[in-house]
Amino acid sequence: MDLMVMIENAMTSPVIYLAILALAILDAFLPFLPSESVVIAAAVFAVSGIPSLPLIIVFAALGAFVGDHIGYLIGRLLREGRPGGRLIRAADRIAPHLHRRGGALIIAGRFVPGGRTAIVTASGATGYPLARFTLFTAIAAVTWAGYSGLIGYLGGAAFESNPTLGLAVGLGLALSITALGELVRYVLRRRRAATAAG
Repeated sequence: MDLMVMIENAMTSPVIYLAILALAILDAFLPFLPSESVVIAAAVFAVSGIPSLPLIIVFAALGAFVGDHIGYLIGRLLREGRPGGRLIRAADRIAPHLHRRGGALIIAGRFVPGGRTAIVTASGATGYPLARFTLFTAIAAVTWAGYSGLIGYLGGAAFESNPTLGLAVGLGLALSITALGELVRYVLRRRRAATAAG
């Protein structure tokens, strides 16, 4: 069977919503899972009406929200089980920043590869207030799901006659935006280090 036909069959099956939900949950503590790529790919195919773009965004946001809370719980359990462990010492170094700029870090961390895992786990490990965590992770989840869904949908709409190209453009755009964010973060970190040294 042709690879594109297999992908299309997977993307237009109702099971895609459960796959998006599961991947977005697991991605909170297994950051190598391709949740963003699957959301973008499904959204490329949503141009035809199946699957539904609003449902893709809802299931992705719900999965991200639940996954972040599982990551938070893992952080809490690590603090209780290994109070002097290496991960807890790293979380303690992050704690002042997290408690000062927690909302911004939780939202921004959602878009940084591996950042989500570090921030949500550190939030739990440092005792960041659950009510505030829930608010900011809800904003982060909805923003991320909407961004990923719209990137894929725009890529699919621009290349409706060639879904493979639309998929490639959507994923390429998402990777480029992530890389740009990492570059900006690197430059700012270097600038802060130079300022502190001078």
